[in-house]
Amino acid sequence: MIQIYYGDGRGKTSAAIGAAVRAAGRNMRILFVQFLKSENSGERRVLEQIQGITMTPCPVDLDFTYNMTDTQKAQASKIFRELFDRSVRIALTSNYNLLILDEIFSAINTGMISENDVYNFLTDAPLKLEIILTGSKPSKKFIDLADYVSNIVKEKHPFDKGITARLGIEY
Repeated sequence: MIQIYYGDGRGKTSAAIGAAVRAAGRNMRILFVQFLKSENSGERRVLEQIQGITMTPCPVDLDFTYNMTDTQKAQASKIFRELFDRSVRIALTSNYNLLILDEIFSAINTGMISENDVYNFLTDAPLKLEIILTGSKPSKKFIDLADYVSNIVKEKHPFDKGITARLGIEY
């Protein structure tokens, strides 16, 4: 089945992490792929230690897309397309039970990854592979395709007051 956690609220990645931990607790194999994030995300350290969870390496530290030059965006897009393609190949050939594509919709919305490539993969993916996608603003065709859809809505967030992400809490 396909699960989507999207929206502007906090908790999309946390929901995916919870699913990964639950699956690992049942001896399933999980491939966890993060887009638009760095190796510095705190959850990576713990997830890498859990038997059954494979974390793909994050690319070199990249700035937020709204701070990137056109050249940096083109380089990042190439990196993320390659990460997506490699992750799909691994998931399909290495007998994983669960594939998590964290922030995939954000990567699509910023033009880093082709929406059609992701959609085509989902429609052709083996039925035995559970897939979780997170990020903001998936298109209607993803919502229609998915079996589970949760919209996580922000009502209030410290960022609205100018408070930046805190180590160990938001990253």
